Amino acid sequence: MKATATAHPIQGLVKYHGMRDDQRRLPYHDSISVCTAPARTTTTAAFDGSLERDRYVVDGETVTGRGAERIRSVVDEVRDRADIDRPVRLESENSFRTNVGLGSSASGFAAAAMSLVEAAGLDLGRPTVSTIARRGSASAARAVTGGFSTLSAGLNDADCRSERVAVPSEFAESVRVVAALVPAYKETEAAHTEAAESHMFQARLAHVHEQLGAMRDALREGSFERVFDTAEHDSLSLAATTMTGPAGWVYWQPQTLEIFETVRELRAAGLPVYFSVDTGASVYVNTTAEHADRVETEIANCGVETRIWEVGGPARIDGTPLF
Repeated sequence: MKATATAHPIQGLVKYHGMRDDQRRLPYHDSISVCTAPARTTTTAAFDGSLERDRYVVDGETVTGRGAERIRSVVDEVRDRADIDRPVRLESENSFRTNVGLGSSASGFAAAAMSLVEAAGLDLGRPTVSTIARRGSASAARAVTGGFSTLSAGLNDADCRSERVAVPSEFAESVRVVAALVPAYKETEAAHTEAAESHMFQARLAHVHEQLGAMRDALREGSFERVFDTAEHDSLSLAATTMTGPAGWVYWQPQTLEIFETVRELRAAGLPVYFSVDTGASVYVNTTAEHADRVETEIANCGVETRIWEVGGPARIDGTPLF
């Protein structure tokens, strides 16, 4: 009863902050993202009766405190579904920097859910697995289904689950993401609280449905400009709610702003390029395969570490076991 799974992190295109239900991690509204590959999380899980208690290890470090509680929420959901009472050993490794705004919680909980479901012998489709991963991180639901995916809001697992958004294949194949690492540690859970307590949060709720509709239409049509222009504006809208929360939390760094300006200069010069940020100082710079190398060079000149990523697929049972 051991299984290994891999999952890709996500870039939020229309993002969410704030939880209607913190325990089941039910967001206030729908959200849309794209998985970024080859960045990945690999997780091995096993139900092991020889253990006295659960053991969770991520990148060689034992997880305790709130991190362990979030993992346990996924583990317990699988145990309940499979009627298993044995302890779990779960080990996870990431191929990219975590807790810097590059979607590691999404890939982490997606890989955990997939490996646990397989180890428990459950036969579940990915939308159902997404409801399990959501208990660790709502973004993880979308990493389970992969590609361009949408997480529907709802008050139960029948409604609040992830599904793929169908896009033209030539569009998906042309997308490149220059990941610009600005290594400032962040905690996304704090952002959910900050945003929901902002005086601008209700304004975002009123506006975000327009963003969601525009994004879905642009994805179906495969319009690069409309997809990533919408994502850029949504990033600024979301940041406004966290910056105006009780703590006045500004997580961007000087290099973040320098990247924004570099992107705008490149766009003014005629290149198809847009920036996007999730929670943190790191930046996704979205462009096409034709221009990716030039864009990466210009972004690297801002003094940051860069990687070129492409659209990634769904979480899957795969990889060399970690134990």
